[in-house]
Parts: sequence; structure tokens; C-alpha cells
Amino acid sequence: MRPDWTIYLTFLGAGLIMLLPRDAKNLIRWVALATGLVGLTVGLTGYLQYNAGFRDLIAQRGSGFWHVVNVPWIPAIGAHYHLALDGINFPLVILNGFVCVTGILFSWNIENRTKEFFVFFLTLIAGVYGVFMAMDLFLLFVFYELAIIPKYFIIAIWGSTRKEYGAMKLVLYSFVGSALVFIGMLAIFFAAGGPTFDLLELARTPVGRQVQIWVFPLIFAGFAVLAGMWPFHTWAPTGHVAAPTAASMLLAGVVMKLGSYGCFRAAMLLMPAGLDYWKWTIAVLAVIGIIYGAAVALVQKDFKFIIGYSSVSHMGFVLLGLATLNVAGMSGAVLQMFSHGIVASLLFAVVGRMVYDRTHTRQLDELGGLAKVIPFAAVTFVIAGAASMGMPGFSGFVAEIQVLIGAFQMSPWLAVGAAVGIPVTVAYIINALNKVFLERDDETGHDGDRPVAHSTMLPPISVPEMIAGVVLMALLVIIGLYPAIMLDMIKANVVLFLEGRP
Repeated sequence: MRPDWTIYLTFLGAGLIMLLPRDAKNLIRWVALATGLVGLTVGLTGYLQYNAGFRDLIAQRGSGFWHVVNVPWIPAIGAHYHLALDGINFPLVILNGFVCVTGILFSWNIENRTKEFFVFFLTLIAGVYGVFMAMDLFLLFVFYELAIIPKYFIIAIWGSTRKEYGAMKLVLYSFVGSALVFIGMLAIFFAAGGPTFDLLELARTPVGRQVQIWVFPLIFAGFAVLAGMWPFHTWAPTGHVAAPTAASMLLAGVVMKLGSYGCFRAAMLLMPAGLDYWKWTIAVLAVIGIIYGAAVALVQKDFKFIIGYSSVSHMGFVLLGLATLNVAGMSGAVLQMFSHGIVASLLFAVVGRMVYDRTHTRQLDELGGLAKVIPFAAVTFVIAGAASMGMPGFSGFVAEIQVLIGAFQMSPWLAVGAAVGIPVTVAYIINALNKVFLERDDETGHDGDRPVAHSTMLPPISVPEMIAGVVLMALLVIIGLYPAIMLDMIKANVVLFLEGRP
């Protein structure tokens, strides 16, 4: 079965849930989980097939793309329904599948409007699949908008902590970014003389340098808003905090990757001269984002805000790696998209589902000693935190070290600046671990535990949560210990991209 069936089957699952009775909540959950598992299985099957033969594909076609489908869609404007995969977007398709399945498991406790929640959830997932596979700029834009709209309802209905404000802020930022992308998309279309929106055809069509210089920041910044690039990042922590657990996982795990992927696939592929002109600006802003996000996370008192600003910091590594325009940096950026997607999903699952839903507080000063009460949550946070800090043996180390190597090749000062964020990350992860899970001095100043008042009555970690947590932790270790399973095909396709630049 072709990888594009991940889109169709996910839409089909959402449609099937719409036909089910509202009170059949368990059936709705199982249909959603089955849909996610089928989509993940289809994606993994295609991934393993591509990974086994990508070298032959490159040798035969001179391109790493597996063109799944390419048929006319809107002939009047030259839009095609063109879906293709390579070593850049295939890891992101797999990431989306894993976040979908684990997000459903972490949402097993949803009781309020369960039917609507999973319909919106699966619609968003299908839109994300479409963005990652679209090779037509107009089609990519349509899927991109389709992925954003359900996010508002998920946060506004099932969220917390100023949920309407957080949802509206996310949507407003997203649509402003979309407006910039749309303007830039039309500019490139007309500058190239039409009549096609096909990304690969547009990439082969020469566009004047001056046009690229002013259009590139429109498209790049429009997508970078969703990637959390400083200073357009302020929606991210607010949105993360307001969102329910599964939505936070999606927002940090895959939705932010839509932005960074759009930066690469649209702006960087289509406008190499514009990229050369703006790459230093992107790199500097990325380093600022790395340091700023980590520093602000260090001083937060809300557990979820810590992880929210952490995402801003780690997405800075993605943007920095893309700006390096060398194999090490760009390969690290793509791997960081996957790694951060898993790490952020796991961290938000710990904060939102395992801790907040049980203690009803995210304030560090009101938590403590939870390792004795919910030890699985403590172990999960330690492993996810270690990956976030870039500890060897985890995927985060492989990704970040490559970004730093690539940054050093571009400028040693960029690498030094980005590296500053690593010890700060260590500091806020250890601080959160100590205040939330480990022993602390009590209010009288004597040694002892100071858990939340009702922690002895906290519900145990459920089986769905354990399964989802183990799956995500296993991915961090597998990629950390055997990165070649993903990195080889990423590097091969990055080399093709760099060699194809004029």
C-alpha cells in the first residue's frame, strides 16, 4: 500500500467516527487508535521500503524522490495533486504516525465530547501527512491550512489556562504567516511565468535574484512563525500551556515541524539566491532563539511553560542547521526535527497527562516527591530530559552535535553561541526534575519530602500511558544508538539538494 494512503485512511477514520453515536466513547477511542495504527503501519512499511532502496533510486533517477502520485488537480492554474517522498520528509511522516498513536493513548481519558475531539485530532493528523508529502506548492498550502484549523477547536474546547486566548493567538499568528506564504507563493508563480505550482518544476525555473531576495523572507518567515523562530515565537509557550496533552504533543511534536519543513521545501528549494542572501540573518536569529528559549525556561515556575520555552530553544537548532548549507548541519536539522518531535511529545505527556491531570497544578513550588508516588513518570522525564540535554546514547545528541559541527563550519562563533544553550538546558531540566520528582526540604527547613498534599492518593499511571511512554522512549534510544537507520538516507538527500543548487 502506497504511503499516501496514510492521508486517505486517516480521513476515513475521522469520517467513520462522525457516524458513531456520541455515547459509544470506548468504540470511538478504539476506532481512533486503529486508524492511527493503520496509518503508522502504512508509513513504516513505505519507510522501510524506501530506506532499503534509496541508493538505487538515486542512481537510477538522479533524484531521491519516490513519486507516489502526480495527476492534474486544478488545470486552470496548473495545480497538481503531486505527492512524493524522499529522505527529508519520510522521517517526518513516520514522526507524525508515532505522535498520532501515542497522542491517542495519552488521550484515552477524554470524556468531554469524545467524538468531536478525535474527529478534530484525526483531521489534523491527515492534514499534516498531506503537508509532508505535497510536492505542489498550492497543494502544500491547502494541506497546511487544513492542519491549522482543527488546532483552534482542540485547544479552545479541551484546553486549560486561558484556552480561548491561547487558541486565538495560535490561529492569528498562523494565518498571518499563511498570508505571507500566500503572497510569496503567488509572486514566485508569476515570476516563474507559470503555469505550474509544482515545486520541482519551479525549482528548475530561473527566477531573478532581486525577486528571490524580497520574496524569500516572505515565504521563509511565513513558515518560520509556526516553527517558533525568534522573535515570532510568542504564540508557542502560550499555545502549549493552553492545549490539552495530546494537542501539546501535536503542537510541539509535528505542527512546529510543518513550519521548519515549509522553510526548507518551499523557500530554500525555490530561491537559492534568496537563501544565500538571508542565511546569516536566519542563523543569527536561530542562535538567539536557542539561548533565549533556554534562558526563559530556566526561570519559569510553571512546569508546562518550561517545556514550552524549551521547544522554542530546540527548534532554534533546526533553523540553525538549515541555514548552514552544509551536509552536517542540514542533516542534523532534519534529524533534530524528528528527535525533538519525540522528545517534546514525551515531555508534554509527562507534564500534562501524568502530572497535571493527577495533581491539578503545574507550579514547581507546589510539587515535589512525585518519584515515590508515580515513579514511571519520573523515569520517563529523566529519559526525555536526557535526550533533550543532548546526552550521548539518545537521538538528541546525534542531531545537535551535527548541527554544531555544521554551524562551526559556517562560523565558529555561531557554534559557540548555540552551544551556550546546552548547559542552560541541563540546568532547567535538572531543576525541574529536582522540584517535581525528587526529595526536597520541607517548610521547616528539615530534610524530607514535600509532595503535594494529595499525592498519596494520586491514580497510578494507566496502561495506555505506559505503552505510549515506552514507545516514545524506545525511539529516542534506537535512533541514538543506531542513527544510520535514519541518518544515511537524510544525508544522501541533503547532498542531492546541495548539489542541485546553482
